[in-house]
Order: sequence, then structure tokens, then C-alpha cells
Amino acid sequence: MADERVKIAKDKEDLVKSLKTEGADDTTKPFQTYAEVLVFAAALGAKRDRREPFGEFSKKDPDPIPYDVFRKYDKVVKLLAVVATKNPRVLADNEEAEESRIKIFEEYANAGLEILSSSLVGSVDHLERVLLLLADEKDGSDDLSKDNEFDLRYFLNT
Repeated sequence: MADERVKIAKDKEDLVKSLKTEGADDTTKPFQTYAEVLVFAAALGAKRDRREPFGEFSKKDPDPIPYDVFRKYDKVVKLLAVVATKNPRVLADNEEAEESRIKIFEEYANAGLEILSSSLVGSVDHLERVLLLLADEKDGSDDLSKDNEFDLRYFLNT
């Protein structure tokens, strides 16, 4: 397979950087890696059933992330692709299917970042605000089987 990379929309690069911790003493940012930021944002975008394509992407700081970094989240990426396309062929083991899965993931992440951006307006402690967002999502979707939505409570246990 080609050296696939997950891109971040240029207009979201500052937001993504603001959500990633800078070190062990940084207690106001919720995520340790850019990959974690994007996986969370993609799950949020999927939960809200929003995908947003983007034209220009960040080429530096943060760089496009090699897809190998996301291998531990491969099930999430594949699940999002199947949900979006309603076609299991998107799971094929070929370059075209992988490119499609990555594009879908990027679009869900971009939408999730947009949601996060509006939720974090005026926030100094992003960790606290993200936890409040998760609590609100939990309170709003107690019967997940009825709503048929993603359960963001998974991120509370990590």
C-alpha cells in the first residue's frame, strides 16, 4: 500500500494543536497525540451525522499523519467508512478502498473539529470543556439502541 497520510484541514490546525498536551505538566488539554484528537473528532462528527470535506490541508505543524499511526484505531476508521457508505466493499484490502476510508475519516474528523471549535469558544481548560461535552452527550443518549448512535462514553475510560 502507498504511504497514506491523514490530513488536517488548514483552518483547524490551531485547534488540533490546542487540544494536544505539551508534556506531563499540561493538565488543560485532553489528548496526548494528534491521532487521539482526530479519532475523537471523527467519532463526534459521526455521532452528529456530519461530514465536512476540506480543500486546503495543513502541510506543516501538524504535518499530515502517517496512517500507520492510526492502525490501533483501524476498527473505528473501518466502522465509520461502512456507516458512511453502507457498503462493506469499502473494507477491501486494496489502495482504493483504503484511500476511501481515510477520506471518510478525515471528513468526519473535520466535522467533529468544527463542533469542538464552537464548543470550546472562550475555554481556557479544554479538558474540562471536553469532559462537559461528553457528559452532555451521555445524558442526551441513555438509550443508545433507540438512537442508533455512537457511544462517546468510551473516551471517558481512557
